[in-house]
Amino acid sequence: MRFPVVLFDLDGTVIDSSAIILASMRHAAETVVGGEWTDHDLMKAVGGPGLEDQMVALDPNRVDELVRIYRAHNEPLHDTLEYCAGMDVVLAELKERGHRLGIVTAKRRITVELAFARLPLEHLFETVVGGDETERHKPDPEPLLLALDRLGASSGDAAYVGDSPFDMQAAKAAGLYAIGVSWGRIHTADKLTEADVVVDRPEELLELV
Repeated sequence: MRFPVVLFDLDGTVIDSSAIILASMRHAAETVVGGEWTDHDLMKAVGGPGLEDQMVALDPNRVDELVRIYRAHNEPLHDTLEYCAGMDVVLAELKERGHRLGIVTAKRRITVELAFARLPLEHLFETVVGGDETERHKPDPEPLLLALDRLGASSGDAAYVGDSPFDMQAAKAAGLYAIGVSWGRIHTADKLTEADVVVDRPEELLELV
């Protein structure tokens, strides 16, 4: 196989969470700051730095309140999550073929567990790196390097699959093959300029790795 290890972002790559993220970002912004917000302004930093850093762009003086309101709104919505179409089948096939799979996400581990409680995916992954497990966050390579270390794997044997420019930048910085996906609805495909390849359907991953 080309890449024995395949690491995945979670939001917008494996789980179809764009709608609940946007709804909670808008709720937090309108509740705490007020005014009207474009989808772009609310979502442009999603998937990269931690939630606290994302909230700085909304109001640097009210970050803690924004985070609190966001999480209170967002966490119950995990009960509505679905897979990105076809990803459950593709992940199971990759596992069956013998690939070692992992998740590297900006989500806190406790929030990842909410997603796993809704969608029974956890057994497919040998490691999960949450956003609260490293000092630095994507686009820094630290979270990806932690996942590789836990697997005892080298970057040359691994690909990272994600939907954001932060994912692609982190993959390249860590020396992984960067696979961008266009179905996430959090970032547009034209933002994935640093990807080695961009795919439009989950089934294409089976041909690449």
